[in-house]
Amino acid sequence: MSAPLPTPSPELTQLAQIIQLAVAPVFLLAGLGAFLNVCAGRLARIVDRARTLEPRILGSRGDEHDRLIREVRLLDRRIRIVNLAIFFTVTAALLISAVVILLFSAFLSGLKFGTLIALLFIASMICTGLGFAIFLHETRLGTRSVRVRTSILDHEADPDDD
Repeated sequence: MSAPLPTPSPELTQLAQIIQLAVAPVFLLAGLGAFLNVCAGRLARIVDRARTLEPRILGSRGDEHDRLIREVRLLDRRIRIVNLAIFFTVTAALLISAVVILLFSAFLSGLKFGTLIALLFIASMICTGLGFAIFLHETRLGTRSVRVRTSILDHEADPDDD
């Protein structure tokens, strides 16, 4: 027969509870990291498209030039929007990090940070929601901008080219 396990001290039990409380925000950080990866990928594709258009703009004239300028202006707007989504998401991650730090600081120091922790968590959720909403706006803008020009849709091959 084995000896009974010692009863954990109240301090150890409280530390285990703090760690349990910190796990949810840490998982949230992982999710925000994945979302930031998506944002960064989307931003890279938008920037690549803008760079592809730049030399074409310099060599174009007339209606084609005007169309390319409209497209690059839209890409520039989308870059700013994705950057804003990234800003709010990173801000949310920083606030969540502060929540985890304060959870442990409160445990170690005995100070009462409950209200501050709650306010920081609320602020992080607001920033997360804003980041997602801004990203949704950008994806809708990007989807609407991908239109096949009527001149392409109506184009017919010249029968003499066969």
